[in-house]
Amino acid sequence: MSVNLIEGKKLAHMFVEGAANLSKHVKVVDSLNVFPVPDGDTGTNMNLSITSGVKEVKAQVSDDAGKVAASFAKGLLMGARGNSGVILSQLFRGFSKDVEGKESIGALDLAKAFEHGVETAYKAVMKPVEGTILTVAKDAAKHAVKTAKHEKDVIAMMEEVLKEARASLKRTPDLLPVLKEVGVVDSGGQGLVYIYEGFLAVLKGEKLSDSLPEEPQMEDLVKIEHHNAQSHMSTEDIEFGYCTEVMVRFEQEKLAANPFDETSFRNELSEHGDSLLVVSDEDLLKVHIHAEEPGAVLSKAQRFGDLINIKIENMREQHTHLLDETKAVYGGEEEAPAAAPKEKSEYGIVTVSMGDGIAKLFEGLGASAVIQGGQTMNPSTEDIVRAIEEVNAEKVIILPNNGNIIMAAEQAAQVVDAKAVVIPSKTVPQGLAALLAFNPSDALDANAQGMKEAMSHVKTGQVTFAVRDTNIDGIDIKKEDFMGIAEKKIVSSGADVLEVTKELLQKLMDENSEIITILQGEDASSELTDELAAYIESEYPDVEVDIHLGNQPLYSYIFSVE
Repeated sequence: MSVNLIEGKKLAHMFVEGAANLSKHVKVVDSLNVFPVPDGDTGTNMNLSITSGVKEVKAQVSDDAGKVAASFAKGLLMGARGNSGVILSQLFRGFSKDVEGKESIGALDLAKAFEHGVETAYKAVMKPVEGTILTVAKDAAKHAVKTAKHEKDVIAMMEEVLKEARASLKRTPDLLPVLKEVGVVDSGGQGLVYIYEGFLAVLKGEKLSDSLPEEPQMEDLVKIEHHNAQSHMSTEDIEFGYCTEVMVRFEQEKLAANPFDETSFRNELSEHGDSLLVVSDEDLLKVHIHAEEPGAVLSKAQRFGDLINIKIENMREQHTHLLDETKAVYGGEEEAPAAAPKEKSEYGIVTVSMGDGIAKLFEGLGASAVIQGGQTMNPSTEDIVRAIEEVNAEKVIILPNNGNIIMAAEQAAQVVDAKAVVIPSKTVPQGLAALLAFNPSDALDANAQGMKEAMSHVKTGQVTFAVRDTNIDGIDIKKEDFMGIAEKKIVSSGADVLEVTKELLQKLMDENSEIITILQGEDASSELTDELAAYIESEYPDVEVDIHLGNQPLYSYIFSVE
């Protein structure tokens, strides 16, 4: 059996099966995280991201390989979560650009598309690290191009791609010492191998999975708060009543008569409603808007191409339903006072946090929107875009508070209408320190500089538990033992959380330490926290101790030392 060309439907099937095979192995990929902390989320993030891509592919059934690839890349981009998800989206963004305009692709086309995807992904990462998914993708693509120069059979070429990807994956510990020390291969690279396995299975007429699981959903952490917020406004106060979403497939004839300019079209639609999001590439246009006359929006969008994936929801009807549900839950017939219309503000601050106590801290310091998320569930680019739009500000500052969310935040900042800047906070203490340095009277650039400077004066400590046995930096770690992490380094481990925490504090504190903030997790007791505070006051009498109930999951304590 041989295959010389891949048409659109076959390529779509490859994307679906690649996603399905990854979904089957999410826990395996998650388990490969280097640190044995309970937040091994590479597999989860890649799965959420690629499932978003497949959803877009299913919205457009086509025999045009270029259009299918563009749809897949668009869905991946908007659903990208965490560094692994963003890198995956960039791999297929470059892939889609290379097959643009091609109804079918051969072995060399596929090989060059893989190669272009690698180039795009490397450009998207500020400091590429070898021994990661980037290396696996690069080695596989390089071998693909070499093979395709003499091999026209797509199946044979893809077999070689998968073979080299697996070999490259095995080499990742030689390139990244921490992988060798822990005894694992790179998690993102493993995820990519699973995707390639799905691709090959489709080409060979095999099936690795029975069906693609339902689209994963972020855990609904704020359902009750959502109902409460809705109950404080009247249905009559909804100015624009229809949530309107439409995707347009560009048509060259229509574009010739009506040239498309994203900024101009966004400005045009802004007169028809609010909560506006316009995203486009060479093939597709995606619009989200709350409008009073959705038909007018559709008519304007239709000037540029065919309307696909239309969704219109009556928000007044939804709101009435939510009010009825709220009454059923909370009781009472008294009408809540209507909220005043929200005016556009000069500044808005969007931040990410895990734990309602930490969220309240950020809100108390002036955060406009707090996205529930963190290590185990990174918000997507679209989640962050939605928060930015809801803040309704001319200038927006984004605090990711997690290194794995920074890339998604940066992508969100690039597609919104507001002037948005990302402060690359990698921990909650860094985010809090940055927010304290914010001055609403300063210009955006000055605030960004001051907030980044404030982060440099903070050290972060965390106490969590191990999910497997391992040895890192000479420290033996047993499954379910507590671990103390100073910045990014594990410095203590053991069964006694108090002793582990004391040892961590000894690494964090020095003669320059002035203030230590303790964020107590949901599984930590007040008695233990009091004991820790007494220890700090005894050992470091000149240091001010500030205690807050963070209620964060997974981490018994988070420490901020200034």
